[in-house]
Amino acid sequence: MERGERPWGSYQVLDEKSSYKIKRIEVSPGERLSLQMHHHRSEHWIVVSGTALVTCETNLKVINVNESTFIPIGHKHRLENPGKIPLVIIEVQSGEYLGEDDIVRFDDDYDRCDSSLSGS
Repeated sequence: MERGERPWGSYQVLDEKSSYKIKRIEVSPGERLSLQMHHHRSEHWIVVSGTALVTCETNLKVINVNESTFIPIGHKHRLENPGKIPLVIIEVQSGEYLGEDDIVRFDDDYDRCDSSLSGS
């Protein structure tokens, strides 16, 4: 199965079919993913280790082990690890298209977004 290293941590695809994809995502302590949005998929995140700080549109909430949150299609969202141990989540993506290129970044700590969207 597909694996990927990112500046914030890593991911591994656990299962994939035409309408869903399941990933294990590990976020290093103090790191965060970009503020992003998807046109073709929703995401359900389940925390299995650590603590997640989740932004969904204007809402900010803490998600602990055995808790979950849902990110609807088209909603701006971000996943952060505010803790001192790795954050591990299981992500279930569902939608008509699940490609890695279905991502619009609005803000990114690693300079991976379109400057016209970030306001810079």
